[in-house]
Amino acid sequence: MTFRAGIEEICRLIANILKTLGIDGVKYDVMQTTKTEFGDITTNVAFLIAKKTSRKPNDIARDFVENRIKLYIDDSKSARRSSLIESAYPHPAGYINFKLNATNIASSTLTEILSNPHFAESNIGNGKSVIIEHTSVNPNKALHIGHVRNLVIGDTLYRLLRMTNHNPIVLNYVDDSGLQVADLVVGFLFAGFPIDSNRSQKFDIYCGDEVYSKVNELYTNDKDLAEKRRFVLKEIELGQSDVSKLASHISRRVLAEQLKTCWRLRAHYDLLNFESHILASNQWNKTFEILKKKGVLVLETEGKNKDCWIIRSKVTDDKIVVRSDGTATYIAKDIPYALWKLGLIPDYSHYYKFSDQWDNSILWATTLDAKSYSGDHPKFNSAEVAVTIIDSRQSKLQDLVSYVIFKLMGTDTKEYKHLAYEPVTLSSNTAKMLGLDIGKKDFAHMSGRKGVVVYADYVLDILHTKALEEIKKRRDHSEETLLRASAEDIAISAMRYNLIKQDLDKMITFDITESLSLEGDTGPYLQYAYARSQRILEKSRVEISNINFSLLSDESETSLLLEISKLDMIIEDAAKNLNPKILARYAYKLAVKFNLFYEKTPVLREPNPEKVVLRLALVKSFEIVMKKVFEILGMVAMAIM
Repeated sequence: MTFRAGIEEICRLIANILKTLGIDGVKYDVMQTTKTEFGDITTNVAFLIAKKTSRKPNDIARDFVENRIKLYIDDSKSARRSSLIESAYPHPAGYINFKLNATNIASSTLTEILSNPHFAESNIGNGKSVIIEHTSVNPNKALHIGHVRNLVIGDTLYRLLRMTNHNPIVLNYVDDSGLQVADLVVGFLFAGFPIDSNRSQKFDIYCGDEVYSKVNELYTNDKDLAEKRRFVLKEIELGQSDVSKLASHISRRVLAEQLKTCWRLRAHYDLLNFESHILASNQWNKTFEILKKKGVLVLETEGKNKDCWIIRSKVTDDKIVVRSDGTATYIAKDIPYALWKLGLIPDYSHYYKFSDQWDNSILWATTLDAKSYSGDHPKFNSAEVAVTIIDSRQSKLQDLVSYVIFKLMGTDTKEYKHLAYEPVTLSSNTAKMLGLDIGKKDFAHMSGRKGVVVYADYVLDILHTKALEEIKKRRDHSEETLLRASAEDIAISAMRYNLIKQDLDKMITFDITESLSLEGDTGPYLQYAYARSQRILEKSRVEISNINFSLLSDESETSLLLEISKLDMIIEDAAKNLNPKILARYAYKLAVKFNLFYEKTPVLREPNPEKVVLRLALVKSFEIVMKKVFEILGMVAMAIM
């Protein structure tokens, strides 16, 4: 039994009372309270009944408690039933508030946590196939801190859906045929940039910093160079020339460096889906003909879009799909890709083993070469749900894709979801720390085209260095290799937590110093709470058995217990709403409650041996729950900080 069981018992109790009173059709809420002074669980049933009668909500609430609920509680105690309800009282505003029985909650929850390694795992997914597309950074530059927010959202969602028995498949879309790659080819072929630079920096950083941003500056005053860009783009899309081969070579080199960063952040992928393969497979041409026949695409005969194929819809302005020169826009590539994800068009590709990953899984990649085909791959398309993680600036395009699929293609049996998020900016202090001049601004927006970016590797390296400095103050005699490994774990956890704890619709201002703090809402604060639990357990020589749950009485104990008992509800809520932030908020609350328990409640120094065992059971349960939360969030549970 967990906190959820308490809610379910109260729901049954209220339903039986309403049935006895002959009241039906009342849709009320039973939920956890926001403040401890209001008990643990509350219901608004009295308000809903008041709407059907002439009585006041507080009168109804008082009547329910005095004449119905207290009788149930007394009967449960006399019959020695394991009711999870300890008491109830009416609030003057009309709510009915309940206090849960901590002893019974502890007996069931702690026993299950300590004995069941699959505690809190759920079957709400029932094996449902879900495609998650995330990261998908153009292969012309390194990942910056804004891209990492996309990665962290997607990877945490993948971990969350696995925990709830979904079948998630993670795609990383490689746009190896777009303008950004064309800009690199122009830079290397026509603007004099050496492709094999002697610089010590990673190739993806070199391409982004030195080639991509500077070539875009050159276009302003060099019209011939801009014309070469159009030529290169056409060659890439045709996919037959030495120019297209060079584009493929460059994008693969950049991709290899990007993946190093992604794997450093512990991200998992199942498939690299190359845009050039979608184009070469002729799937777009087939989709193009279908869309024309259905009247989705219209050939514009006049105005600024003359000779362009466009989509007219109610969700956005007219959108060009094919330009007048015959080249396809981004949306033209997005539509068949979305149809492929949901299995609405035949699979266009073969697959081969691209690489082994950090977690010992295989990363697959698309190929049109049947000789490279490996037949033992997972099924990558025909998902029941497709989730595309792209920032909010792409919302209109994603709405248009969804419009085409469901309104015009005539299918409503599958789900296509756009998980949007706001961009990441850098605090003024962090910008200065990284050598970025932003004047007197409070934060800095990033732009790869303008060369105003801070790459994820740079930020991770600084986080690593600062974490190492702090660790050495505490563990000055430890082996250097172990210290560096710990610093890396702290750096990764700090970055991931900082980027997942925020609302998706809120812009993040990332601050390096703040993210590493052991105080407040940070990754290291959570890790420090976990490390505290480890110190207690390591020092203990007491076996956790024959626990006397009736000794649970201190407020810090019961508060920690009830928070621990909510894990299964939190995981399901986060999965159902595709909102990993819910789990991050829970992790912080859990750490706060444990630290309060740690500071106020002695464990090993407690004189009563039975209470020592009980409190050790609480500490061990916290350790197990927090480690499971860390696993989903992609953080590292550290025994020593």
